[in-house]
Amino acid sequence: MRKTKIAVFASGTGSNYEAIMDQINAGQLACEVALLVCDQPNAKVIGKAEELGTPLFVFDPKQYESKATFENEIVQRLQEQGVELIILAGYMRLIGPTLLAPYESKIINIHPSLLPAFPGKDAVGQAIEAGVRVAGVTIHFVDEGMDTGQIIDQQALYVEKGETRDSLQKRIQAIEHRLFPQTIQKLIEEQAETGERGASI
Repeated sequence: MRKTKIAVFASGTGSNYEAIMDQINAGQLACEVALLVCDQPNAKVIGKAEELGTPLFVFDPKQYESKATFENEIVQRLQEQGVELIILAGYMRLIGPTLLAPYESKIINIHPSLLPAFPGKDAVGQAIEAGVRVAGVTIHFVDEGMDTGQIIDQQALYVEKGETRDSLQKRIQAIEHRLFPQTIQKLIEEQAETGERGASI
């Protein structure tokens, strides 16, 4: 069976990248990570990708004259690797039109809240500050807005009494590491079915 080629974009520790790789290696996820894209040259995810043998594109946005310039280079590298689906796993930048256009409906993001609540940075901290009793995880398609794309899946959890930002973050990440690979696999299966139906018409 042909494996779908995906790219993972990350800016930090890469815990969701690791969870995806674990599921690939366990045979639960029918894809291969053809490229890891990172916009933080000192991010921990880089070392993890090197250990796991994932091709890397690491860049410093400050070295480019515009977002369109570095996104053009990203698109070129994605196309060279034959990437079909882009997974944003803690990538802390809005995707611009240069990258959105060629990968419309092919970019998905994971966000640590029940969108539309608490979009943007530090969603877990926002939830703690607001005193909500229910938090969660959202996986959605990416559009030009800040966490505004069509929702694919969500999972909620109750915020416990005395919950801290760190404890809630850990519980949310546990959901992310299970839900994200499952959702990616469902999308791959749906795309394969659509392709097969299209080919038979």
